[in-house]
Amino acid sequence: MKKTLFPLLVALSILSCKNAESDKSNSEMNTKNTEVAASEEKDGIGNTIAMANGLDKFKNATEVEFTFNVKVNDTLRSSRHWKWNTKTNEISLTENDSTATYTQNDSIPESKVSIDQKFINDSYWLLFPYQLVWSDATLTEEKEVPAPISGDTLNKLEVSYSADGGYTPGDTYDIYYGDDHMIEEWVYKAAGGDRQMATTWEDYEEFKGIPIAKMHKSKDGSFQLYFTDIVIK
Repeated sequence: MKKTLFPLLVALSILSCKNAESDKSNSEMNTKNTEVAASEEKDGIGNTIAMANGLDKFKNATEVEFTFNVKVNDTLRSSRHWKWNTKTNEISLTENDSTATYTQNDSIPESKVSIDQKFINDSYWLLFPYQLVWSDATLTEEKEVPAPISGDTLNKLEVSYSADGGYTPGDTYDIYYGDDHMIEEWVYKAAGGDRQMATTWEDYEEFKGIPIAKMHKSKDGSFQLYFTDIVIK
């Protein structure tokens, strides 16, 4: 599954009261930094993080089911239930007591594009470590830097996407991970640098040997994005 939409679109649009469907800073590299194209990184840090997060086990999955939830100031702002056949790419969304189904491919009907946008958003939150292998990105690694929320010393990987193609191209994600290669925090930066958001990755639970971070919070806790009803077959 290739990158077609930044995964914080819905979250950020909720916070800014905009419709989710409407829509770097550059630093000098020091001697600790390594920058490579994702296409050349399959056996590097991107692959290492993906494998630590169960990519080898996910390859055996046939169906993924989950509910994506967003709360702002303790008010539920979004709840979407997904069922994804990973072999056929048939995807079903249940939202507000209505169910819609489509097949994700290279020619998605215009009537299904808004559903595809939501699925890309929600599944990126669920399985972002795999995108380090699945999608085309430039990866810049930096060792031992302070994390934006906890202040803990972690490793940082900047994941930058091309300004060409996709629903909202040019996004950047800074992920912060420990020596176990599990993500603990990340920062989303919109193309142009006008918006960014930092959240935690916490409350990990394994499903069929695949670790999933079920909770993501802003520093003050006013924003919570979390997963329920997770099933991996």
